[in-house]
Amino acid sequence: MIPIIMSGGTGSRLWPLSRQLNPKQFLPLAEASFSMLQATIMRLKGLDMQQPRLICNEEHRFLAAEQLRKMGMENASIMLEPAGRNTAPAVAIAAIQAQESGDDPVLLILAADHLIQDEAGFRASVNKALPQAEAGKLVAFGVVPTHPETGYGYIQRGPAAGDSAFAVQRFVEKPDTDTAREYVASGEFFWNSGMFMFRASRYLEELGKFRPDILEACRAAMDNRETDMHFIRVDREAFLACPEDSIDYAVMERTADAVMVPLDVGWSDIGSWSALWDVSKKDEQGNVFKGDVMGEQTANTYVHAEHRLVATVGLEDLIIVETKDAVLVAHKDKAQDVKRIVEQLKAEKRTEYLNHREVYRPWGVYDSIDNGQRYQVKRITVKPGAKLSVQMHHHRAEHWIVVCGTARVTNGDETYMVTENESTYIPIGQVHSLENPGVIPLELIEVQSGSYLGEDDIVRLSDNYGRVPEKTGTKSAV
Repeated sequence: MIPIIMSGGTGSRLWPLSRQLNPKQFLPLAEASFSMLQATIMRLKGLDMQQPRLICNEEHRFLAAEQLRKMGMENASIMLEPAGRNTAPAVAIAAIQAQESGDDPVLLILAADHLIQDEAGFRASVNKALPQAEAGKLVAFGVVPTHPETGYGYIQRGPAAGDSAFAVQRFVEKPDTDTAREYVASGEFFWNSGMFMFRASRYLEELGKFRPDILEACRAAMDNRETDMHFIRVDREAFLACPEDSIDYAVMERTADAVMVPLDVGWSDIGSWSALWDVSKKDEQGNVFKGDVMGEQTANTYVHAEHRLVATVGLEDLIIVETKDAVLVAHKDKAQDVKRIVEQLKAEKRTEYLNHREVYRPWGVYDSIDNGQRYQVKRITVKPGAKLSVQMHHHRAEHWIVVCGTARVTNGDETYMVTENESTYIPIGQVHSLENPGVIPLELIEVQSGSYLGEDDIVRLSDNYGRVPEKTGTKSAV
């Protein structure tokens, strides 16, 4: 069995913590110590399976690789999509790759951003589903509903189909409140978790039957793929030509071989701040406080403070999330509408939807601590042994002041060391690079000055991380 973990999506309803270039699956939302992706991998321990394989967006590749590295999985396969095409194509390329060794493994399809509180129960359900998948069935995991939920699709249970499995009567769309109440009261309907299990060949066979256009595009994308370190890049042109569709619509709602295995494990897709409040441990007043928070006459409220004290007085049923560059205040009943703020930020071409003030790169991290009309100040941390790309800028000069560690600087034709309390100057148009040759993190302050300070003013000449060596925009700048 091979776990296929889908790690796409931007989690816009969890803004301002989740952002396009650092979405919720890479954040420690439910666990203090682990991201949701890492927690997804950890709950697989104890199952008889191969190393998980990830599918993620090109722009998230270094986040994914770094989180896997911290789990001792440096060589894990990461398949990169140039753009999202929903779950049916994503699983198709994973199934095609899984068959290339000549085997026909069972695939366990998981999302990287789900919470499961009863991990032993989850593993038991996976083991119950395995015989069904081995026999050629396409298994959907249906969550036993705990309340009438209008934010999920449902699966109606049919007759029993062996031990702990049922035939699928039908899949239904997200219902209104009254219909959801009827579903839950009947005992026949389960939330559609978006997790599945089937043999690679059976999925491709059914996809070819119902959506041959998707299968053809995915085979073309895999035929011309490229491998870069442990990243697998599908052919961009072929994949972008692939139609968008979900596993549910493309295959599961049409196949005659769908079965459902119930899942009663404290599941949530953490689709909004109110959902996170639901599953979090609360105080006697029903509050969830994370970070430096003081509450007075406050009840049933979620407060997440990242960088400063947040104090509340006389509040009830609110969501408050503080980050370095944005603060969200919302009523819990309107938590699903946070995505409208993200849409507005995009429309106004503001950067707060895209990334945090603190930005992770494969070599380390930088924090934009101050900026003005013709200057910007960043705090930069470079990991031991890491090197930034050899590059130049058309519109800005840079001053580097080393605070901690030692920097190896290439400045035109010169290469030299800069140590603590020393500085150096990079003129406009000068080819340069920065490297940490030491064994401790290199910390420095960078002061940029010039007529244009955007991240797309980079001419990248060479790079250790597979980034395109050319003038970059937002996409390849990551």
